[in-house]
Amino acid sequence: MSQRCLVLRHLAFEGLGVLAAQLHAGGFVTRICEVGVDPFPAEEIQSCDLLVVLGGPIGVYETEAYPFLIEEMAAIGARLAARKPTLGVCLGAQLMAAALGARVAPGPAKEIGYAPLTLTDEGRASPLAALEREMALHWHGDAFDLPEGARRLAFTDVCPNQAFSIGSYALGLQFHAEVEPSALEAWLIGHAVELGKAGIDPRDLRVQAARHGAATAEAGRKLFRAWFEGAFA
Repeated sequence: MSQRCLVLRHLAFEGLGVLAAQLHAGGFVTRICEVGVDPFPAEEIQSCDLLVVLGGPIGVYETEAYPFLIEEMAAIGARLAARKPTLGVCLGAQLMAAALGARVAPGPAKEIGYAPLTLTDEGRASPLAALEREMALHWHGDAFDLPEGARRLAFTDVCPNQAFSIGSYALGLQFHAEVEPSALEAWLIGHAVELGKAGIDPRDLRVQAARHGAATAEAGRKLFRAWFEGAFA
């Protein structure tokens, strides 16, 4: 019997990327919920075999502007309390951290572009080892404190908590290891206003993607494959 994966997507072009093939190879049947648009799948969040929470340009603290965040965080918190496999990317990791009681707030600066991570000792012993010598795609302005009971896996100079895990069932990534370089153009168009405000030239990001994108995507495949193997051992 196939395992079921529910994906909470907040922005159409911030999709599964390399995760899609990894889920298929792992025998998952995947359903995507467009959060804030589709009916909220509270029961499915608790019953699915794997929950993947993707990124988006809103902050977890913007609950008055985006009230669905309240129900989403509560559902994620209940799932984590039940120790069920959960993977969060960028906003998804922030939602996981907030659901666990950690502070999420704007960081000191935006991180946008391909840049390295520094792994902790625990990070080097984790699936993130695949990224130790590769670049990650960073695209965020908010940052989360480390949730209680979580292991810090990676950091950068700007962002002290780039990834965390809890046991083998929960992984939160502030950065993007899922993005295929061929999909980056949609990000450059969709986030044009953010890039303009940050003073970032999309041509520079295209150069970075051409140089690092393929290796980053391959490292992402290895990372997610290793995490799936541990979470569903």
